[in-house]
Amino acid sequence: MKLFVQVPCLNEEETLPLVLESIPREIPGVDEIRVLVIDDGSTDRTAEVAHSYGAEVLRHPHTMGLARSFRDGVDYALEHGADIVVNTDGDNQYPQERIPDLVWPVIAGQADVVIADRQTSTIAHFSPFTKAMQRFGSRVVNFAAGTDLPDAASGFRAYSRAALLRLNVITQFSYCMETIIQAGNKRLAITSLQIVTNPKTRESRLFKSPWQHMYLSGRAIVRSYLMYRPNVILGWIGLPMLVAGLVPFVRFLVFWLAGDGDGHVQSLILGTAMLVGALLTFALLVIVDLLRTNRILLEETLERIKAIQYGDARRDTVTAGAARSPSDGAPDFVRPTEDLTANETAVAS
Repeated sequence: MKLFVQVPCLNEEETLPLVLESIPREIPGVDEIRVLVIDDGSTDRTAEVAHSYGAEVLRHPHTMGLARSFRDGVDYALEHGADIVVNTDGDNQYPQERIPDLVWPVIAGQADVVIADRQTSTIAHFSPFTKAMQRFGSRVVNFAAGTDLPDAASGFRAYSRAALLRLNVITQFSYCMETIIQAGNKRLAITSLQIVTNPKTRESRLFKSPWQHMYLSGRAIVRSYLMYRPNVILGWIGLPMLVAGLVPFVRFLVFWLAGDGDGHVQSLILGTAMLVGALLTFALLVIVDLLRTNRILLEETLERIKAIQYGDARRDTVTAGAARSPSDGAPDFVRPTEDLTANETAVAS
């Protein structure tokens, strides 16, 4: 069984050694452990530091965001035969020594996805507001996904190969919420593992303020929820409009039967407008349900394509980086410097 530990990084030359030094080199049930650093357009020595510790490096020519880094890392790992992918951070927030505990449910076949619970209520540098928002955000994600996870925003995770073939990252902000909602709605087995985080080393670079984080996370949650349960939202919109449209008609009917129908035509106008709105909502519901069915078929097709694409990729050669130019916006795939031939070293540099 092959395990890839991927580390998305943006200017992490100071903290990356702490991460790479603490990643276990042997795990029971795992035959091979490979470390992949995704250098998301760093301007410091992040790539050089990663090479010096024997890690493989995937370079972005410019900063493309955490979600893209995660997706490219997963593609690289699957292409090179990963059975399990662990995602951690380059700021040394997570205790890498817990990776064996994180991957064990996947090895044992008990879970497809394992998400570390940071126990955010005990983190000293989190303000009361941040702790409250973390709890609220996790509840919203659990509602959308049908799960019961205490820390939905945690980026310390383990994914099985089968899970990664079924998950598709669409958002450009953070994959954390989106993959949970997808996994929950696709009935993947998800569990959590309590951990204690390391001391804070720097401020987050993912967002500029808690408000921006809330807005971007909320947008990603709503978009993912609409993908899988549009009928719930449209149903809650259409049913009240239907009731609100029927009430004026009933009111007019009561007055009309009592011989006092004159002067109440405005009730019919209001009721008609609300019923038309309800009709349009239910028509849209039919359309989005058909689109949802089409999306499910497309995702199943994409899953089969991924299985074909990565099915014969259990090899240790690197070819993707040499076929692309950095100007294309595509990542460069690089093995540790000491494993490169002379010609490959020229390409990597």
